[in-house]
Amino acid sequence: MFACGHVQTTMAEVSDVLKFDGSNYLRQRLILSTLSGKAVKVKNIRSRSDDPGLKEFEVNLVRLLDKVTNGSTVEVNETGTSLFYQPGLLFGGHVEHECCKARGIGYYLEVLIALAPFCKKPLNAVLKGVTNCATDVSVDVLHNVARPILRRFLGTDEGLEFSITKRGMAPGGGGEIFFKCPVRKQLKPLQLEEPGKIKRVRGVVYAVRVSPAIANRIVESAKGIILKFLPDVYIHTDHCTGTKSGKSPGFGIALYAETTSGVVYTGEMVSRAAGANLPPSVPEDIGREAAYRLLEEVYRGGCVDSVFQSHTTLFMALTPKDVSVCITGPLSPYAIQFLRHMKEFFNLAFKLDVIETIDNEDELNVGSKKVKLTCVGVGFTNLSKRVA
Repeated sequence: MFACGHVQTTMAEVSDVLKFDGSNYLRQRLILSTLSGKAVKVKNIRSRSDDPGLKEFEVNLVRLLDKVTNGSTVEVNETGTSLFYQPGLLFGGHVEHECCKARGIGYYLEVLIALAPFCKKPLNAVLKGVTNCATDVSVDVLHNVARPILRRFLGTDEGLEFSITKRGMAPGGGGEIFFKCPVRKQLKPLQLEEPGKIKRVRGVVYAVRVSPAIANRIVESAKGIILKFLPDVYIHTDHCTGTKSGKSPGFGIALYAETTSGVVYTGEMVSRAAGANLPPSVPEDIGREAAYRLLEEVYRGGCVDSVFQSHTTLFMALTPKDVSVCITGPLSPYAIQFLRHMKEFFNLAFKLDVIETIDNEDELNVGSKKVKLTCVGVGFTNLSKRVA
């Protein structure tokens, strides 16, 4: 339910309301509010900006949450600088949503991945918009990173599906993806302490409404760097034409390295959007930059890619009352703020131990410093699902 006006009436009816200031980390607050059942009020949203209030993509995200839940209450004041959100019950089911083209589909898909296992019915979501852009994580990366982690928490990847039916580049969009996720009564505790050694690198180069030769140039430049480190490298090309090519030209690459223990690291790069008044992107530069980003992620190490650190900590917190342990590379600023928010919503604190880098045979001590995350789950149970 959407309403415009003052939020005093609803605020009086809801006793447990968490209050925040500013627009930063709005997604985190909405995700944790939905899972914890605690209402949130966010004030002073860009109140000092020349363009105050919620942006179009943020309003679009709230509308997506309204589709996934049943009985949510959302109220926004006249200027859009104050938002009140009372979460409903996570319902799931079939959802179709037209995402705002100002952000990539990954911006919305990250929210659905966090909520999907706890819905009443298995989530079958069709999201339309920009599949690949420089601002947000692409669907290709989320597919490769989320699947192995979700498999550990869910116990199986049966019923878990990511697929890109149409690619859409910024700014025109026109892409379409399908996401399906099973539900569980409870998640399984995580014990993930062995990152393993890199055994192979795979990737995809996509070219939308441009010459197929561009994709080959990207492949050659990326492989030229990665082949210096290991021989098992395969990058396939996805040249989109016709109805599957969206509305804007563009190209990019998504790489992922898999270890002997099933850990996945990723790196990606996308060309500049058409009409951005910037020099056109050079395919060779795109391939090299993606390879360097992948190598940087490998250097950071750990058992979770930095893109998925926040989701991993969230699922660890929502396991039964048992100990979960995970070793990561240096925590991203987004993941650090997520840990702070979980203290506010679930009153849960993680134990963080820094593993120093030592020059020996221990695979944990290769590369940058590692962080050992330990927590006892809050015993979260999906009350909407009657059987395990």
